[in-house]
Amino acid sequence: MEHSESGAVPTHVPLQDEPPGMRRRDLLGYAASAPLVSAAAAATVGLGGIAAPSSAKAAILPMTPPDTTDLIDIGDAVTLTALPTMPLVKVTNIANGRVRLELPRLESGQGIATAAAMMLADKLRLPLSAIEVGSADASPELIFNQLTGGSSSVRSLHAGMPLLGGLGGLLSGSANAVVGQRTTRLDALDIVTGRKKFSMDQAVPEAKPTMVCRPPTINGKFVRINNLNTVTAMPGVLGIAPIPATNGIVPTPPGVAVMAETFGQAWAAVNALDVTWTAGPVAGESNASIQQKLKGALLPFLLPPLGALTVEGEFEFAAVSHCPMETECAIADVRADRAEIWSGLQSPIVTQQAIAIELGLPLDKVKVHAVPSGGSFGRRLFWDATLQAVQASKALGRPCKLMYHRTDDMRHGRVRPPMFHRARATMLLGQVIAFEQRIAGVRLDTRHGFGEMLGAAAIALPNGFPQTVGNFAIEQVMFKTMVTSPYNFGVTTKLLTPVPIDMNTCSYRSVHIQPSRLVEEILVDDMARALRKDPVAFRLEYLRLPRARAVLKAAAAAAQWGKAMPAGFAQGVGVHQESKSFTACIVEIDGRVPTDVKVIRATIVIDVGTPINPSGIEAQMQGGLCESISIVLTAGLHIQNGLPLEGSYSQYHFARMKSYPKDVKVIIMPASTGEAIGGLGEVGLSASSGAIANAYARATGRKPRSFPLNFPVDFTPIPPGKLPTPVVVPVPA
Repeated sequence: MEHSESGAVPTHVPLQDEPPGMRRRDLLGYAASAPLVSAAAAATVGLGGIAAPSSAKAAILPMTPPDTTDLIDIGDAVTLTALPTMPLVKVTNIANGRVRLELPRLESGQGIATAAAMMLADKLRLPLSAIEVGSADASPELIFNQLTGGSSSVRSLHAGMPLLGGLGGLLSGSANAVVGQRTTRLDALDIVTGRKKFSMDQAVPEAKPTMVCRPPTINGKFVRINNLNTVTAMPGVLGIAPIPATNGIVPTPPGVAVMAETFGQAWAAVNALDVTWTAGPVAGESNASIQQKLKGALLPFLLPPLGALTVEGEFEFAAVSHCPMETECAIADVRADRAEIWSGLQSPIVTQQAIAIELGLPLDKVKVHAVPSGGSFGRRLFWDATLQAVQASKALGRPCKLMYHRTDDMRHGRVRPPMFHRARATMLLGQVIAFEQRIAGVRLDTRHGFGEMLGAAAIALPNGFPQTVGNFAIEQVMFKTMVTSPYNFGVTTKLLTPVPIDMNTCSYRSVHIQPSRLVEEILVDDMARALRKDPVAFRLEYLRLPRARAVLKAAAAAAQWGKAMPAGFAQGVGVHQESKSFTACIVEIDGRVPTDVKVIRATIVIDVGTPINPSGIEAQMQGGLCESISIVLTAGLHIQNGLPLEGSYSQYHFARMKSYPKDVKVIIMPASTGEAIGGLGEVGLSASSGAIANAYARATGRKPRSFPLNFPVDFTPIPPGKLPTPVVVPVPA
């Protein structure tokens, strides 16, 4: 299946699992399109052996109906709703000739604080060293302007920079521009030296370590503690309290809070507790049973036109853990007349409002500090840990420093929903005339709304149901304004069917986009194979926009697409557009051991319109590649008897350094004149995911259909309801 150095287009070699026979309509399709396929396969051009489109072909059919994201995407919506309150964002002169920006977005490793400082420095013509960036407290007057998500932060801050309040009274200078220059992150030195303060590092007097005993199934209900006196008497234990169920916007995850003098003592007490629980709503469910329900929710495809050739497939996606380095955590100091909170929050305004309602306090008596976090990826759109810390502090009468154990974070935290996809491309006379995709997923919880209480409350009605009318509507809006296709494949339909299975779900980077586009990129390779065309050449024929073609051409040239490779090695390609940005990726993998494939080289080209910080862009794309390697090849959750088996990084197989290729090239396209600035974070996953899956198919001869591709239970699970014993490494004498 590999290309030779001469650039000849390879003949079609069936992948494993292809039926040995051909359906009658496929045979008719091949007969009808054979002359055009032969003509197209006969011509080549000089770009790394890419096959040239044939002149004897039908016209490419434009995407019908037009893509929603061409008109408005989620980043546009966030930007437009943020602009009215940009004058309220705090920018002030501080001591020593410096200016401070209170960033109304959560810095969780994306580098948005550095990008914002660079833009403000240029606006004021100050050196970057004169800019300080803090994290804004929850500020209800900002309304929609304090929600972090959808790869929209830099886009909205760039658009709102001229509107920031009080710019005329600030310091100004004549420094050279820094936007577009490679810049080290403002907090890089603090991070590597341990000086950066995350939630658990906040100096809150008398805040006591707290952990939570969890049920043996997702969302099991508390009944009683059977050995309360015994555990209360354990060393260091300060208090034990069931976390009460609530009927708020988002129900509190169930558990029993244990407060102690140290986290070690809290851990020991949690493991010693004997708690009676009722089974959760998904008790007895497994990956297989969930996938069967999702598959059964999809409508079948209609029959294609007579004589058409179809390429189709079914795809399974296991649940994925957000798995940030910093587990869910929060500090809460609740008093009779006030409360103060410290936590990494992507939606601090609705968090403040929900806590005020929970405690029966006026809003101005609840102070919420949004603390920069060590990773988020969508998880901190919700305030689960914060509300648990509030309840524990209130019940136990002390400031509470609550932290999830890694096992709790994976098993009882929020996950990217399991999904099942069915997709089909229809070709007639050698051209793609239709692309259809049906997606069923466990319903995505969107009850955080747009970061404020009014919208969140409407989405949550009627309260207590896993799927509400509002939740369904918002998930559909997110899908339509985020999931796009870069191709002219004629009549194009992508339909999402949320299935109301009561699991804890949340947006994970590209929650719908990455799996949907991964499926499409796999079928694009399958289409090219069916039509005897080179995968890059086929994409260049059908890509809708010049910027998409430009990034693909640049990637193909830089990666030497089509070069000869040894048996078991292969290149793979993927293209993606999202959030006004365009990217292409070509990877090379070693697939000699199909159960242990390795990405050995990657070339990524990214066009974000106007690059703010090339170093930050490069870091984001490398992070996206690492994430793609993980969730395509090895990282997922095995749900068994209503609980994920995974409970640590040793069991959840996210990529290690040894899994990351030593040869990675990120090419940033120059600023595009007249183009709006594009988003970045989530943009980095889809092209690299498609490239990895396609390289896997070419190297191994196996169809990539179930993700992650290599997914064994090669560990002994931690018993349900327990926390693992810490590993003690002896210190050499």
